[in-house]
Amino acid sequence: MTTTDASSDLAVDGPEVAREKSRATGKTASLYRMAMPGHLCPFGLKSLSLLRRKGYEVEDNTFDTRDEVDAFMEAQGVETTPQTWIDGKRIGGYTDLKKHFGYKVLGKDETTYRPVIAIFASTALLALAVILNLYEGFPVLTWFKWFFAISMVALAIQKLMDVEGFVNGFLGYDLLARRYVPYGYAYPFLELYTGVGMAALIGTDSPLVWLVAPVGLFIGTVGAVSVIKAVYVEKRDLKCACVGGGSNVPLGFISLSENLVMAGRGIWMLARQIL
Repeated sequence: MTTTDASSDLAVDGPEVAREKSRATGKTASLYRMAMPGHLCPFGLKSLSLLRRKGYEVEDNTFDTRDEVDAFMEAQGVETTPQTWIDGKRIGGYTDLKKHFGYKVLGKDETTYRPVIAIFASTALLALAVILNLYEGFPVLTWFKWFFAISMVALAIQKLMDVEGFVNGFLGYDLLARRYVPYGYAYPFLELYTGVGMAALIGTDSPLVWLVAPVGLFIGTVGAVSVIKAVYVEKRDLKCACVGGGSNVPLGFISLSENLVMAGRGIWMLARQIL
């Protein structure tokens, strides 16, 4: 790998020069990226790392000033940096480079379950750690109680990071929030309260169950009915607000399951108190 200070003469190289720089025997590429004192472009570093991982010898040209960046973009007819050339062909920025190597890149309106998979996998492992530390053997039902309580807290934290964004998405399908908007703002706090309360009451028969279980039963039931109506009755293609505002998680089975388990857990806790 070679590193070059992309001074003004590099910035005004024509496309044919850039192509020649990336043509050689073996796997070589030319990368042009910002590395200014006040801004080290993360996409440039990720492009450099990706090219190296793919086995390329990289001619790494860095821009130290805004003027160099602007001159390069004007000369090459591009609107952003970094820019990569491979085998005489301009690939483009970091996203274009990922596509070039066959990586999945989500479009603006595409959905993914990746955020909920990350959350539930992490909370499942944390619940496992609790079980291994506090209990003899492996009580599966107790593990599930911890897993769900921790998951509720994690999901509430996601919503509380951007309450306005969450409410914007939540109003798209929640029946109660659409009739009474303040419920949307209260929901993350109610979910946090329920998750913490359920965790605190695991393994106890405390009458405090009556302060926690009804809340979980209520928000879980309203949520389940809302998802069923929006997705399975009206057949609407919506994004779930379950992991906070701006998520690309589709509204559907995962959201319905979460709400049904929340309501079911509330019923279970109340039934143990009554019976």
